[in-house]
Amino acid sequence: MNDSSLYRYSHHISLPQVTRIGQQKLTQSRVLIVGLGGLGSPVALYLAAAGIGQLVLVDGDQVDLSNLQRQIVHNTAQIGQDKVISAQTQLQALNPEIQIITYSYRLEPEALQQLITSVDIVVDCSDNFTTRFAINAACVRHGTPLVSAAVQRWSGQVTVFLPAYSQSPCYACLYPNQAEEGETCSETGILAPVAGIVGSIQAVEVIKVLLNIGESLCGKLLLLDTYTLQWRTLKLPKDPACLVCSSVNFIREIR
Repeated sequence: MNDSSLYRYSHHISLPQVTRIGQQKLTQSRVLIVGLGGLGSPVALYLAAAGIGQLVLVDGDQVDLSNLQRQIVHNTAQIGQDKVISAQTQLQALNPEIQIITYSYRLEPEALQQLITSVDIVVDCSDNFTTRFAINAACVRHGTPLVSAAVQRWSGQVTVFLPAYSQSPCYACLYPNQAEEGETCSETGILAPVAGIVGSIQAVEVIKVLLNIGESLCGKLLLLDTYTLQWRTLKLPKDPACLVCSSVNFIREIR
């Protein structure tokens, strides 16, 4: 890192858990963010600011006026733009040192599989079960860490899946019924800062996993109710009968 980079990240480098070595590792990391909405906005902003070397952004939607209440990586002048292009503009202005790759369309399963093999960690900021299950299956197959979250109304949840570890659950352990589909934010509403809080926690978990520091949310589900301002952490065990991760881990073990 040059003098400018050292100064930019000096408050990270001052942390004994990070130091210059950890910051250098962040600048060499590649993170995939799926969804540039309410969750993806704070995730992308904080990871860009933190100096993640390469951000891969995937979102097939365009910026809409109703997005701006919570999707803080976009602004009014960018209404109608592809979200990935809008986000890229903001992130590059925030930190021109990082590289940003964009996909302005929904990836088919095969393309998603290939992309996930090329990144260090995936952040699921999508808003539908179909995408979440597809991301989870690809991450399990390739042993790629996954930070998953969801928000609705006044509430949010966050967890981490580390499929390279045989005891880690996966998203299908949490939601075994893949046919289940919940309501979207447009149908139920969401308080804007809830997405900011939960997305920021996702960004923290990404950095911790990349640097292998602290205690991740793997095996736990963090629940937030901002209406009563209560936090709860539930155990999230691996389902030994999970159709997604149990068979994969069995194959890994017998090899």
